[in-house]
Amino acid sequence: MAEQTTLESLLEMGFERNRAEKAVAKTGNQGIEQAMDWLMEHENDPDIDEPYVPPVGNTLGGAADSQSTSEQPTLADTAEGIEMGDREIEESQRKPMTEEEKKEQVKRLEELMRVKQAERRERERAEELEREKQRRKQGQELQQVRQKMQDDEMKKLADLRRREKLEDKMARQRVKEKIARDREERAQKFGSGGATSTAASTQPAEPSPSSPTSHGPPPTKKEYDESRIQVRLLDGSTITTVFKAQEPLAAVRVYIQMNGNTPEGQDFTLLSPYPRHVYTEMDMEKPLKELGLVPSAVLVVTKK
Repeated sequence: MAEQTTLESLLEMGFERNRAEKAVAKTGNQGIEQAMDWLMEHENDPDIDEPYVPPVGNTLGGAADSQSTSEQPTLADTAEGIEMGDREIEESQRKPMTEEEKKEQVKRLEELMRVKQAERRERERAEELEREKQRRKQGQELQQVRQKMQDDEMKKLADLRRREKLEDKMARQRVKEKIARDREERAQKFGSGGATSTAASTQPAEPSPSSPTSHGPPPTKKEYDESRIQVRLLDGSTITTVFKAQEPLAAVRVYIQMNGNTPEGQDFTLLSPYPRHVYTEMDMEKPLKELGLVPSAVLVVTKK
């Protein structure tokens, strides 16, 4: 019969009997090509090498009502019987295959199997290429997202630095303007004082009454409103200027940054040599008078 021919062909091609029987049964004995397709699709099944067990419904001799029903043939049973009889007649009239024909059929089936295996490998290769393309596409999209996030972060940092530089520039400008105003005020003050002293010197000195026996109140301590600061720089040179007694120590630091030879961006520390005292960031906000730097002081610049 056809089923036996397909099974024998699969066995001659080298398939295990369990696999061959399953392939013939699962494909409904539709031919060698369908059986080979099923074997290639299910070759990795965990139960592929287990013996084939036909379904329970295919066994003969069911319940009593089944027997009573089968005793009365229907039209479908009659047609099936006729078809089976024709198939048996056709099989009985078929000539047995010779060894050469069997070899030729096995060769043709093996070639067919190689073609199908090549087609399957090509299909798997195309699917793998498509998966690789999808992975690369997803990787590129992820890289683009990361690059955008990095660009945004760099842009934020650049904006922050620009704002900091602008604020620092404005602060320096304010200090410059303050120093210029202070210089102008000192120039006007000392200029008018000099004119007054000159006018006083041209007037004749009047004799002052001397009273050796009179004693006035004790002299009061003089209040200084300015401080003369001398700064010794890193290279040993010095610069000197005058500040208001109420100006903070930070004004001295800004003056050093603008007029000294300290590289831009380099931080430094101020200290008093005698007695030795290192000024902190908190001291920068205190007035010179409060720090004891009035009426004059010497400060030393050191690397921080």
